[in-house]
Amino acid sequence: MKVGVLMGGMSSEREISLMTGREMLAHLDRSKYEVVPVEIVQQEDLSEKMKGIDFALLALHGTYGEDGTVQAALESLGIPYSGSGVESSGLCMDKNKSKQVLRAEGIPTPDWLCWNGMEQYDAEAVARLGYPVFVKPNSGGSSVGTLPVADEASLEDAVREALRWDSSVIIEKLVEGEEITCSILGGELLPIIGITSKAAAWFDYDAKYQDGGAEEQVVVLPAETQERVREVALSCYRMLKCSVYARIDIILRNGIPYVLEVNTLPGMTPNSLLPKSAQAAGLTFSGLLDRIIEMSLQKREQDGEQISDIQEERVAGYGK
Repeated sequence: MKVGVLMGGMSSEREISLMTGREMLAHLDRSKYEVVPVEIVQQEDLSEKMKGIDFALLALHGTYGEDGTVQAALESLGIPYSGSGVESSGLCMDKNKSKQVLRAEGIPTPDWLCWNGMEQYDAEAVARLGYPVFVKPNSGGSSVGTLPVADEASLEDAVREALRWDSSVIIEKLVEGEEITCSILGGELLPIIGITSKAAAWFDYDAKYQDGGAEEQVVVLPAETQERVREVALSCYRMLKCSVYARIDIILRNGIPYVLEVNTLPGMTPNSLLPKSAQAAGLTFSGLLDRIIEMSLQKREQDGEQISDIQEERVAGYGK
């Protein structure tokens, strides 16, 4: 099977995507796959560069990676791909919409505002929300364009910075507590990782991707808290219609898990959290990629069968 590793892209997370792609290329089992690096620079690259590829292993992040766009394009080309489908990818990429779904279903998530440009800037609304807050691009990742804001004096600059990376911005109330991340593979929760930034005051870009930037290790939670976290993580996975794998980022405060966001294509760099969680479960990086490919092929086949069944039902209905 010829596996194309799609990486690069046009988003603010291009460099992280290239790191993820290189790590995947280094660990794919060459006895099982013919591996082809596919670097995307613009959307028009996809059709030409994917000729002859049997499966797309997505190392893309951000816009045209996690937002459902490339997934839809691959479906139009008839090429199966890794991870969640079009609908789930688009929903999880939009922090505002995904938080609305979670809040409606009773999943704790920090209070927030969403502004579509500086014309909606409202310092009084943020004061009512309560400082400190985090200001972040609505559809961004890897903490690019994200800044903590302690008071109104630094709010406007932070909003303008976030809007450099996206057309809408999230202002999210800071919930202080223990930062954890829950990786899910095939609908099963992997060991939970606790995160403590070393140099930075919070888990920023450098803490995430520089060697030694953060202390990340499996945490053992009290049984009741562990079960609550598990239920919340798996509920997010189901409610947002994720498939194959995902990572749910959480702040644990007084035993209550507050969901920050759900990542449908979490990073797979040497310092990334999903591979660490998989390793703690006894799964090598190569084994993790094998599982992702196997489950993704099964998922795309199931999706195809469902579409075929629906089409047959419609045709039968027209004949009545």
